[in-house]
Amino acid sequence: MNWRGSTIRLLAAAAVVGACTAGAAAQDEKVFKLGVVAFLSGPAAESFGKPAWDGAKTVIEALNAGGVIKPYDQVGFGGLKIEVVLIDEAGGATKQVEELRNAFERDHVDAVLGYISSGDCLAVAPAAEALKKMLVLMDCGTPRIFEENKFKYVFRSAAHGGMDNVAMARYLTKAGLKITDIGAINQDYAWGQDSWRDFKGSLAQLEPEAKAKVELWPKLGAGQYGTEISTLLQEKPSLVYSSLWGGDLEAFVLQAAPRGLLSDRVVVLSASDHVLQPLGNRMPDGVIVGARGSNGQFAEHSPINDWFVAAMAKSRPGVLTVQPHYRGAQGVLALKTAVEKAMAANGGKKPTTEEMAAAMVGQEWDAPSGHIKMALGDGHQAIQSNAAGRTKWDADAKMVKLVDIVRFPADCVNPPPGIKVADWIAEGFAGAKCN
Repeated sequence: MNWRGSTIRLLAAAAVVGACTAGAAAQDEKVFKLGVVAFLSGPAAESFGKPAWDGAKTVIEALNAGGVIKPYDQVGFGGLKIEVVLIDEAGGATKQVEELRNAFERDHVDAVLGYISSGDCLAVAPAAEALKKMLVLMDCGTPRIFEENKFKYVFRSAAHGGMDNVAMARYLTKAGLKITDIGAINQDYAWGQDSWRDFKGSLAQLEPEAKAKVELWPKLGAGQYGTEISTLLQEKPSLVYSSLWGGDLEAFVLQAAPRGLLSDRVVVLSASDHVLQPLGNRMPDGVIVGARGSNGQFAEHSPINDWFVAAMAKSRPGVLTVQPHYRGAQGVLALKTAVEKAMAANGGKKPTTEEMAAAMVGQEWDAPSGHIKMALGDGHQAIQSNAAGRTKWDADAKMVKLVDIVRFPADCVNPPPGIKVADWIAEGFAGAKCN
């Protein structure tokens, strides 16, 4: 009797669990669970990680409310409500691989969007591929992701860093600036190494007389640059180049400007628009800056850009919309485009990972920064237009404005399919289509 009663109770419990499981499964079919990864703590959080999340969050919230303009006016992703699992990128590459696995295996996310550090991207990309799960890299710049690997489930929704440095070299040439020697300071990891290689190679093609005079390699997160600044002041190069970013870049400018390093010479900061607001008038005039695409002040008027800038102004009043905001938004819209393309092909059902991946290969979409195309890496790596300009403090507006802006089409500053950016540069930018 006791055994029988226990059995009945167990069967009843199983029925309840089964009903709950069925209900959860039905609910899962109406929800797209998205893992979003960005620096939420550490030196890169304030200048890059949190803004990237703010940009993504602004678009996600508007999509869930059905408040984005066409062609993004369908609620969520194809009617699926977007539910976010937010992950802090701080902690290093090993930790990020573990967090990625947890997101897929414990939190059961449908896809992961994120990553700012090139070192983290190099680590998580093969992990996602091994899990056969959808990963969209939204920012990290190293070209090596798709130049050294072939992936089925990994994509990057923004151009790699080769574009940034080709554009910087072209800007110098277009401005008629004659460079004799270069002093470089870059972080000693994939992003810094690749950036310097591509800028040095590009300038060698366009200004063959310019030579590297000094190369300095502080660690990522070093924060103190007194020794490097002293070396650059002593060597007196006609151009100072740096791909520093985030808190490192802010610290470098704050330490270098009072000592005169950023004056009386050409200064190129290849990925720097995101530090202009926090630095304010402490950023010297005339510094050549980039934004890793036509982002921020470089973005041209378009319906989706105008909508995004207005949405950001409402959600983050007083905050200048810059590069990381744009990267977060661009990644969300890339994934939305792929999900809805897959759903159009499968009769409107929530797409599988295989269907999403197939839909994203070679896709094109309009982002706030312009038209984006998955053109490289067998259709897994985006290309986009770029721009560069000079800093100018506007006392009336109380902000650094970008002037003397030059724009470069995507096919001018990105290699054609099937060729590595370093080889393309070494071969003299064969096939480049510039205005």
